[in-house]
Amino acid sequence: MSAISGKSILMIVENLPVPFDRRVWQEALALKNAGAHIRIICPVMKGFHKRFEVLEGIEIYRHPLPLEASGAFAYFIEYFAALTWEFYLCVKLFFKKKFHVIHGCNPPDLIFLVALPFKLFGVKYVFDHHDINPELFQVKFNKKGMLYKAVTLFERWSFKVADYSIATNESFKEIAINRAGMDAEKIKVVRSAPPAERFKIAPGKPEFKKGKSFLVGYLGIIGEQDGLDILMQTIKVLKDRNVDVHFAIIGGGTELANVKKLAAELAIDNDVDFYGIIYDDGEINDILNACDVCVNPDVPSEYNNLITTNKVMEYMSLKKPIVQFDLKEAHYSAGDSSLYASSDDIQDFADKINFLLENLKIRVGMGERGYNRFTKELSWESEKEKLVDLYEELFASTQ
Repeated sequence: MSAISGKSILMIVENLPVPFDRRVWQEALALKNAGAHIRIICPVMKGFHKRFEVLEGIEIYRHPLPLEASGAFAYFIEYFAALTWEFYLCVKLFFKKKFHVIHGCNPPDLIFLVALPFKLFGVKYVFDHHDINPELFQVKFNKKGMLYKAVTLFERWSFKVADYSIATNESFKEIAINRAGMDAEKIKVVRSAPPAERFKIAPGKPEFKKGKSFLVGYLGIIGEQDGLDILMQTIKVLKDRNVDVHFAIIGGGTELANVKKLAAELAIDNDVDFYGIIYDDGEINDILNACDVCVNPDVPSEYNNLITTNKVMEYMSLKKPIVQFDLKEAHYSAGDSSLYASSDDIQDFADKINFLLENLKIRVGMGERGYNRFTKELSWESEKEKLVDLYEELFASTQ
């Protein structure tokens, strides 16, 4: 009998609701299908307003948040409120039916505070390391100081309290070992990746091109570190060169309004459609299938250099050639299915897009190589067994 069968796992997510957070939802489904009883605590936001619901046999408990933070004080209010709700729900659920593991997903690196008291009752803590918060802090606030030291300390404590940790790539594993001193044997790499069946390759619908010859697409979060300002300037360069191309931007975030404002200032608002957050995968599928090239304009930084972004794999799953800056983990994911622009060079980014638009054969070849790599090595089907193996090991060690 499987060691995981019948065990109860409580997953905690602070910054996104589930199932909107696709990685957490995929993890939850994988563990449920392996025989575990799964409950999830997450916030009410982004269209998910039910305080409680059961989806595919998984219990989801949502709590309110006072605001979506954008400054240091606002983050303090958000995190304090989230931790209070998380602890309250943990106590309530523990007395309702004991859980054996708390699976905490950062950001922030504070969920260990909720897990710590339950360790006295034999509950294990698995730290799911989604984000590198010290690097993210530098990107957001462009400074180091007492707050930065606190963020670094919270990260270290998260690993110290954890019985196991999950890294999304090898760079994150190195951080856990070298910066937090965690035992390498207790760290499992489970890469973020979409399931192979999420998107389906299909003929592109020409209406998304708005009468232009080509369409370039972006799918993802629109935040400070995501480079949409660079993409807007790239669109301006291509427009000034009279390249017959339209752009489709799918996603939302704290910088969406500023990016739209920049598009208007650059007089390119007729050359780009902002679709916002789309919850229907079929609609996303239609837009991306119409794209000739997809882009990842993540700004070169220590943070972006080390993270794995789902959008790169999602492009690869649809055989789309990619243009991005040469970042370590993005390069590892995309390999030769992408062209890599020089750091912060908007002209070069535009050159790479234009080159692909002018060369159909090269686009097709890059798309095929990316698709083959995705299906054979990078899809969620390849990764979820690693997650289940971690829990099998954890529960076997406690029997």
